[in-house]
Amino acid sequence: MPVIGWLHRSWLRWLAQIHLVLGRPGHALARFDALLREAPHDRHAMASRAHLLADSGQKAQAIVALQVMTHCHPLQASGWFNLAYLLDEEGRFELAESAFAQALVVDPALDRAWYGLGLLLLRQGRLDEAATALGRNTALQPMSPFGWYQLARVEMERRRTDEAHRILAHLRGFEPKVAAQLARELDVLTAQQGRPA
Repeated sequence: MPVIGWLHRSWLRWLAQIHLVLGRPGHALARFDALLREAPHDRHAMASRAHLLADSGQKAQAIVALQVMTHCHPLQASGWFNLAYLLDEEGRFELAESAFAQALVVDPALDRAWYGLGLLLLRQGRLDEAATALGRNTALQPMSPFGWYQLARVEMERRRTDEAHRILAHLRGFEPKVAAQLARELDVLTAQQGRPA
């Protein structure tokens, strides 16, 4: 009997994947729901279900699905990260910060969690903490322009234009489009700072 159950779950997983490939997310969601009725703690099905719910605009249900997933699989950093991302999108910043932090407890090298946490802190005006988080992101992903760009924004907010210019010089070495955008923003800031109050 256990072999039959395993085969049926494999069949449901395969059907869900086929529906995804065919562009039928509703059908895939139904297969993942059926799979979770048989195997309520199936991590892949839980994550896929949450993703499909979020993609279809059912973010509240996706958050609940990810909360269940992180409860069942607390050592899965990606579950915590996805939960944090959705909570942040929904404006639930304290819970999002907590979920980002938990993702980083599980996997301190999860660069996208450092990035997400940095953006959240930047939006809240917590500039020193944002600089620390984005610094960790850029240390883990030195060739990703987005972390560098956001770190430069933090430095501009902190009125540390010399540091922002140093980041600009670094970006020019590998990402000229992002560097050009940052240079324009630095020019505007420099002009504003030069004006009498």
